Amino acid sequence: MAKGTHDFKPDPRNAEIKININGELFPRAEAKVSVFDSGYVLGDGVWEGLRLHAGGLPFLSQHLDRLYEGAQALDMDIGLSREKLTARLLETLRANHMRDGVHIRLMVTRGVKSTPHQDPRFTVTPATVVIIPEYKLPLPATVEQGIRLFTVHIRRGPPDVQDPKLNSHSKLNCILACIQASNAGYDEALMLDPQGFVATCNSTHFFIVRKGEVWTSTGNYCLGGITRANVIRLCRDNGIPVFEKDFSLTDVYGAEEAFVTGTFAGLVPVTEIDGRKLGDSKRGPMVQRLQQLYMQLMQQESQKGPRL
Repeated sequence: MAKGTHDFKPDPRNAEIKININGELFPRAEAKVSVFDSGYVLGDGVWEGLRLHAGGLPFLSQHLDRLYEGAQALDMDIGLSREKLTARLLETLRANHMRDGVHIRLMVTRGVKSTPHQDPRFTVTPATVVIIPEYKLPLPATVEQGIRLFTVHIRRGPPDVQDPKLNSHSKLNCILACIQASNAGYDEALMLDPQGFVATCNSTHFFIVRKGEVWTSTGNYCLGGITRANVIRLCRDNGIPVFEKDFSLTDVYGAEEAFVTGTFAGLVPVTEIDGRKLGDSKRGPMVQRLQQLYMQLMQQESQKGPRL
């Protein structure tokens, strides 16, 4: 069974990568953080997933916006300006001689604590900033043949409990959803909001296609997805009707096509949900068109901003 949209073919080059921890490069086997780090003790941090494509970092500005806004919401000082953090990203990639086909996990935690306790006032160091670049590409079979989703009982919570718009290290809600879907024999979880409307998946954003229209959730109970926003923009720019709205599983089961979006794999078709086949169980024409448009946008965005 596939590991959802994040499945990939192992690359032996990843055994030799250098990982950046607070500005210092370490071989993969020696890259470590303290057991007193806020991220390890409590999941207190924010992170981003980035792609290195054709020597560029597409949508970097949008990712940094989300990272810094998340840190500000957590009252966390990253300790680096956007320019210095970008320079550190590029230094890490250059040290690894990377130019293409790379996925980057950028992680920031509040720092090391004097003792394991949730109170941020026990933090005794600046923020911990980790950059892990790996040679990783989505499996072609996943992008072409799609994934299967299972609707789980675990809901996306309201913002007064833990705001799902925060890309925080605390992902237990999504992990439990992933476990339930996996144990049921599916690739990823489809999650509902507190009112029972479709919200998102455990690690990607969800769309359906009905009668030539593209629907996705209101976004009130999901992360502000970069790829999600770009797909909505592509639809509007190319005359494809797109709606952010409440819709139910009844609407989903009657859809002609469905797909998910994320930084790693871009757009991936969904062929089955809760045992119900969608369309002819193949990648549909709308998904194919949007995949092509998104790849063109990726190529364009890779030529902008900082380059290797």
